[in-house]
Amino acid sequence: MKTPNYHDFYQKALIPIERNDLKILKDSYVGFSESSHTHWLIAVEGVQLPQSKIYFHWKVSIYPANDEGDFNWKKPYYCSAIMENIDQAIALASSLMKSSRKDELSSAVLLEKIS
Repeated sequence: MKTPNYHDFYQKALIPIERNDLKILKDSYVGFSESSHTHWLIAVEGVQLPQSKIYFHWKVSIYPANDEGDFNWKKPYYCSAIMENIDQAIALASSLMKSSRKDELSSAVLLEKIS
């Protein structure tokens, strides 16, 4: 797992994709492969601001991955809006992890995009 942002990439979970989310993923994710998209990888990523002092904002990203955590960093399933506080990003990632365990991640992501 290497991303351009590997220094500030904090993987929270690798959770099996359940039946309902798998069906939605098959219908909506370009390049879906049943053999290589078996898990959700949920991560908090730092986004460095363009200024002389190193300063980050944060986002939550969700990637379809295989059971070893391999994923395509160029094709996230979901990226949140940028947040100034890492605690907000961690709370959102935790909420999305709970939804994924209930097979409701696709619904939770849709609600997050709407709000």
